[in-house]
Amino acid sequence: MINNMHQLLIATHNTDKLSEIQQILQGSMWQTADLSEFQYYPPPIENGSTLAQNALIKAREGFNRTGLLTLADDTGLEIDGLEGDPGVFSARYAGENATYDMNCRKVLMELDAINSTKRTARFRTVMALIGSEIEHCWEGVCEGMITREPSGNSGFGYDPIFWSIELKRTFSEVTPLEKNRVSHRGRALRKLMAYLMEAELPDLLRV
Repeated sequence: MINNMHQLLIATHNTDKLSEIQQILQGSMWQTADLSEFQYYPPPIENGSTLAQNALIKAREGFNRTGLLTLADDTGLEIDGLEGDPGVFSARYAGENATYDMNCRKVLMELDAINSTKRTARFRTVMALIGSEIEHCWEGVCEGMITREPSGNSGFGYDPIFWSIELKRTFSEVTPLEKNRVSHRGRALRKLMAYLMEAELPDLLRV
């Protein structure tokens, strides 16, 4: 069991998301732990109807299983032409075992099928933090557009079809540093870290 005072568990089974969060946290006072360090940790059932509910489910599970201050996020892509879909179902939009490419292709097909000119969209992340004396969420939003075809070779998820208004490129066409500076996940996590900078650590870390 990890018991360093400044351990922060990142409760995700998505290795791409884990890597991105670790990049954003690099240089902070917190040393991250991840679920691979625990022998048996099946993913909890994410049956919430909102991003916040799912983020809290994952963070609570991490804290209850490990006793470590735990963060978890849930992220959705909201497309205006699809009335906010895929939203909370973004990770499994094309099915329970959908790949990133399958999800992207379904979005592009649906936008084409309805002949929509409303390709405006946003990534929304809710970051949850659970400890002995804290249960709180922070939100980060990034506005953009859905492209007509994938573009770029980096990133993950819907990054190849999400064109950032601020960067003027898709998330897959920029470096991780550029993406993290404006991304939904980066914004939510920086809010969380600002809180931790002001928090009383003994209270947060007491099991």
